[in-house]
Amino acid sequence: MSHEALREAVAELMGSARQHLERLVAIPSVAQSTQFPPERCLEAARYVAAAATQAGVRDCRLLEMPDGHPAVFGHTPAPAGAPTVLLYCHYDVQPPLGEEEWTSPPFALTERDGRWYGRGAADCKGNVVAHLTALRALGGAAGGGAAGPGGAAGPGGAADLGAAAGPAGAPAGFPVGIKLIAEGAEERGTGGLEQFVRQSPEVLAADVVIVCDTGNFAVGVPTVTTSLRGIASVTLTVATLESAMHSGMFGGPAPDALIALARMIATLHDEQGNATIEGLAADGHWSGVDYPADQFRADAHVLPGVSLIGSGSISEMLWARPSVNVLGIDCPSVADATASLQPRARARVSLRVPPGMDPVAAQDALVAHLEDVAPWNARVQIERDAVAAPFAARTDGPAYELMAQAMRFAFGREMTTEGEGGSIPLCTVLQETYPEAEIILMGVEEPRCLIHAPDESVDPREIERIALAEAVFLQACAGLRR
Repeated sequence: MSHEALREAVAELMGSARQHLERLVAIPSVAQSTQFPPERCLEAARYVAAAATQAGVRDCRLLEMPDGHPAVFGHTPAPAGAPTVLLYCHYDVQPPLGEEEWTSPPFALTERDGRWYGRGAADCKGNVVAHLTALRALGGAAGGGAAGPGGAAGPGGAADLGAAAGPAGAPAGFPVGIKLIAEGAEERGTGGLEQFVRQSPEVLAADVVIVCDTGNFAVGVPTVTTSLRGIASVTLTVATLESAMHSGMFGGPAPDALIALARMIATLHDEQGNATIEGLAADGHWSGVDYPADQFRADAHVLPGVSLIGSGSISEMLWARPSVNVLGIDCPSVADATASLQPRARARVSLRVPPGMDPVAAQDALVAHLEDVAPWNARVQIERDAVAAPFAARTDGPAYELMAQAMRFAFGREMTTEGEGGSIPLCTVLQETYPEAEIILMGVEEPRCLIHAPDESVDPREIERIALAEAVFLQACAGLRR
């Protein structure tokens, strides 16, 4: 099939793509939530499995991960001599964070100003739909309509929840082997899929991996993500008194734990906002796309007149240097405050580390720093979170070059690269487990999507262009040797 024929096929499938996304967004698949029952995640998993079956992926089934959450897996074997490509996405979403904060209902796909709004519209159900659209465009579709939620057909063992019900269809016409994995607890970070890869590496083994859970630098700018920061966070507790004490009777000489905590947190940055943790290099450089300060201010919704922090470029601060932030503090709210000195206070300190930095050593440095700066001999307790290593993609392989060509065709301009300040621990596990595989991070997300926030949205043109780029890429991959 020619590239232009693929373009026409993807364009014709966009109506079906919207139907898929509308039905997926309507399922509140929030993992491990007291607000949303686990049956809704299972419903979303079955829908994805049925839709993938309809798109031509064979043997689609639900596999239970070690953390108890089902993942959708399907496998169409490669033609003789052709490589296998693993397509990754996730169907779980973040909670809505208060429906009153949304302009339209979070679990109803709504179009405004050319964008589609709804929880998961971009992260990551929009990427699920991009995969489905690319596969259908390649000729693997069994029918033209959107798949409906399927049930599980028969028992498959303790870790196998059964093949998904749905149209059996004709054998897929894919030019390469396809493995699809859609996990169901990515947003919770429980690590089930990472454990599964280590325990059963043969299941997801592939020559190329496309991780669709990132996106473009801006709408219409084809981008692959080449680096991810790792995580080395801690929870800090400071105690100074046996109990709360009257601030009028004892304030002054009595040490306030909340003030002690504030003083400790203040030492994590210098006056410019650079991280000041001894032993962590803060002079990393970035050679990919430049992130203009004005664009970053708009993307980050920085208030007018408030300064950005740090002494490096935006790209360096985001993607090549460590960052430390306070995500939450346990202390009385203003509404609940009394005239009392606080005996203890607690904070969640998030440390992100760039590629090339050991997350364990970085966490050690953070712990040593906090212990060293505790004022007034305050008692300090530090709980370490599990660390996640940073990731740097290989960019010198043939698959990377084919993706650059496919992006150029789909978007009409050259592909660029960016880093990601967040973390996807799975990428590091995949890299360690399949060292010969090329791993490409891409997707439909861009700054205007507001992922994890109220009024999350996706630009449907990004779904169309990413689906086209993936279809062109998969067709070109047939020329690679296994």
